[in-house]
Parts: sequence; C-alpha cells; structure tokens
Amino acid sequence: MSIIREVVQQALETGYLTVESEEKLRRLLRKKYGQEDFEAFMILQRAAMIGKVKQESREAISV
Repeated sequence: MSIIREVVQQALETGYLTVESEEKLRRLLRKKYGQEDFEAFMILQRAAMIGKVKQESREAISV
C-alpha cells in the first residue's frame, strides 16, 4: 500500500486528519503518484467536505 493511501486510511478510520498528516499529504502529492492514490485522496476530500473527517487545521482556525 502506498503512503498516500495509508494516510487517507488512517484519517478515515479515526475521522480526524492531523496537521502533520495534512502536511505529509501535501509533500506526497507534489511527487508522482498513481490512480489509486488519486482516488484515495478524492475519497478523503469528500469525507472532509461532508464532515466525516475533521481537519485539525480547520479547528485551529475556528477557535
């Protein structure tokens, strides 16, 4: 399993995306990645949009 999919899977399981994980995803997405990684990232994006995954970075802003 790729690192992108691992980060996504952890966020989906916990319902939470840490600032560190977000930064890791940014670094990984700057490099070449495959279709499965892209699809995993899109699933994470949708989950965040509908509130299934909370983003630590967004919580820090709203406090």
